[in-house]
Amino acid sequence: MKNNLKLQTGIIIFMIFLAAMSRFLPHAPNFTPLGAIALFGAAYFSKKQLAFLIPLAAWWVSDLILDNVVYAEYYPSFSWMGYPASYLCLGIIVILGIFFLKKVNTIRVIGAATVAAVLFFLVTNFASMLADPIYTKDLNGLVKSYIAGIPFFRNTLVGNLVYSALLFGAYEWFVVRRANKSEAAALQEL
Repeated sequence: MKNNLKLQTGIIIFMIFLAAMSRFLPHAPNFTPLGAIALFGAAYFSKKQLAFLIPLAAWWVSDLILDNVVYAEYYPSFSWMGYPASYLCLGIIVILGIFFLKKVNTIRVIGAATVAAVLFFLVTNFASMLADPIYTKDLNGLVKSYIAGIPFFRNTLVGNLVYSALLFGAYEWFVVRRANKSEAAALQEL
């Protein structure tokens, strides 16, 4: 039983890191696995501290590589952290997933992925308004930052839905397949 739990935890960690590393593949702006890895970790890690730690670590490692290798020309020195609002969103989405995905099913995953996209849109565009000098620091600047973010929302939503389908679907397939093999082995022993 303990080995089975270790195997499942290892599979979850591997899948989250693999999804985070998919950021190196060509993709549309904001079509990322951020929301999906947060929801996936929240749904399947029995130790909830891992639900925060592993997606954050995977995102951080992918940011390190992207910022210091792929986009190094845009940084004057080594960059230790990507966009802080993304990390905040990841944490908020994990909390959403812990409460919303106590029972995993298709409708709940779609709903959580959709809410995660809205949260990401609201938080990151608010952070852009605060950090970017092109926006005034008032309601007018906030509205302008949200309007500027609208073209990217669709990709965020589609990315959440696609990566959630891949992560949750592959993991459920693995669990069912493993259970079927265990049942077949038990029947052979009879």
